Amino acid sequence: MQRIEFSLMQQTIQRALIKAGLDEESARTCARIHTESSCDGIASHGLNRVARFVDYVQKGWINVRAKPVQEKSLGAIAIYNGNRGIGITNALFAVEKAAEMAREYGVGIVAMKNSSHWMRGGSYGWHAATRGLAAICWTNTESCMPAWGGKNTRIGNNPFVMAVPRTKGPIVLDMAMSQYSYGKLQVTRLKNEKLPYPGGYDSQGNLTDDPGPIEASMRILPAGYWKGSGLAIVLDAMAALLSAGSPTNEIDKIGEGSCTGASQIFMVFDPAQLGGTQFTEHMADSVADYVNQSEPAENSRDVRYPGQTAALNREQNRRLGIPVDDAVWDEVMRLAE
Repeated sequence: MQRIEFSLMQQTIQRALIKAGLDEESARTCARIHTESSCDGIASHGLNRVARFVDYVQKGWINVRAKPVQEKSLGAIAIYNGNRGIGITNALFAVEKAAEMAREYGVGIVAMKNSSHWMRGGSYGWHAATRGLAAICWTNTESCMPAWGGKNTRIGNNPFVMAVPRTKGPIVLDMAMSQYSYGKLQVTRLKNEKLPYPGGYDSQGNLTDDPGPIEASMRILPAGYWKGSGLAIVLDAMAALLSAGSPTNEIDKIGEGSCTGASQIFMVFDPAQLGGTQFTEHMADSVADYVNQSEPAENSRDVRYPGQTAALNREQNRRLGIPVDDAVWDEVMRLAE
């Protein structure tokens, strides 16, 4: 394990993406998002995803020249076809369009059908919140998790994001529908560590905290058991409904890697037109402070609100360098040569 300076990581990823066929602007944007994700402590959807993304591009599963095309506009909601373009640039386009609508109507909703993997969903919550806007975003995925009571994969691990703006640090929830995402399983396995809590079943159906057997069986545990399973199913159906796009069962038929053909929703709100900026700041501070003032449990040092750990990681890793797995970093450097 070594630490890599932020700008070096971003420049290296950018070179790898240009070599893969992205134009300079798209490569720069994607490299920034990948690097920011790793910097915030989410290497699974940052540096660790670069090689897989390049592989999908080389296979023709992602069209690096495609741009979103509007299919329908209904006031505060618009439907776009992502044309299986780059997930990051599609998502940033969508959240920016939703933000424009929110500043006009108070709320803006962009539904994006036929996109590709957006990498870290939290990136789009942070993007909105640091601009003083609130956001709710989610995507469906290919089936990669059993429904509660099932053995084979039938539902997506559909990431869900909520973001509340706050000057002292936005409150940003970024969660998968499983106890741990596959990315988290990979990162933990690469460190030769166990999960803090059981995260799924091995091939014999035994609940385990060992990430390797869970990755092999694909029997990841839904967050909240039947509740996470139910939420994953409804998020899938709602994403497809709002975008007139593909649900998980149709994405499975595409069969071109993770999230190719996904339906994604970006809802953005302008607090200045709701309770007002002053109310939002006071309310968000009160929520964050109230949580932080909790009495820590027996095995806990402090209690944090969503997004607080990411912000602390960001500050430390900007200063000390971003931790990387040596093999992953070597692979990205080879792609950049």
